[in-house]
Amino acid sequence: MTRSIWKGAIAFGLVNIPVGLTSAEESGSEVSLNLIDKTNNARIRYEKVNAETGKPVPWENLVKGYEHEEGEFILLDEKELENVQPKLTKTIEIEQFVDLEHIEPMLFEKPYYLEPEKRGKKAYALLRETLRKTGKAGIAKVVIRTRSYLAAMFVRGDAIVLEMLRYPEELRKADKLDLPASDDAQYQPGKKELDLAEHLVEQMTEKWDPSQHHDEYQAALMAYIDKKAASGGAAVVKGGDRERDDRVTANNTIDLAAYLEQSLKGGKSGSPKAAEVTRPAAKKVAKKVAKKAAKKSA
Repeated sequence: MTRSIWKGAIAFGLVNIPVGLTSAEESGSEVSLNLIDKTNNARIRYEKVNAETGKPVPWENLVKGYEHEEGEFILLDEKELENVQPKLTKTIEIEQFVDLEHIEPMLFEKPYYLEPEKRGKKAYALLRETLRKTGKAGIAKVVIRTRSYLAAMFVRGDAIVLEMLRYPEELRKADKLDLPASDDAQYQPGKKELDLAEHLVEQMTEKWDPSQHHDEYQAALMAYIDKKAASGGAAVVKGGDRERDDRVTANNTIDLAAYLEQSLKGGKSGSPKAAEVTRPAAKKVAKKVAKKAAKKSA
């Protein structure tokens, strides 16, 4: 059984669906390498060093800073940061539904599976089949630990997937790239060239089977590591790890039809005004970040 990294509920109108969030990515598929000092086989650790004195800085003296102007920082301590962090909730609030095919693929960032709690399976199946039949995706906000994410909820097989989305301002525009313009006559392909290219594409077209594709470098690297380990090449190195857990139980659902009818009449499970209040501030910050990035790239 997979372990949930977050537990809460999907808010679908007035219906609450208790779910757990599980990563859809396979951890450990990439070979993890650490830096080791070859003189004594000790792991390399990183220290927080003062740029002026060169001396290590203790944790109690560390604060975070935002570069407001070049060389000028706004200093923020942990208490100040906590005051502006999103309120920790255990609800994935669906704000709207859109056609899944209309979501820009470049906005997709990280996939998770939503797994229903036992008492939420019926409501989960209802939402799943509704999304499947309509071809829609639910656009939602979710807070995990201290960060608020924009997410798209859609169906794959029998699972509802929650795909974390990038915000549009996180994508670089292509207008600064030196690209051949679509309407530039000197780059327009001739009919013969286009026909040949289309024919080649048709010949090479196959049904997509992702299982045929593998990370060959990772496989080769792991095979070499196994071979070296078998020949006695392993060294004793000190290390450590950490674990995190975040659990809560959501409310049960009772009468799905009644809740759905109430939802259609205008009842809502959350307050959309709370999200609207933060949008101007978010846009202001986004513009500032974009302006700063433009200066650096200029």
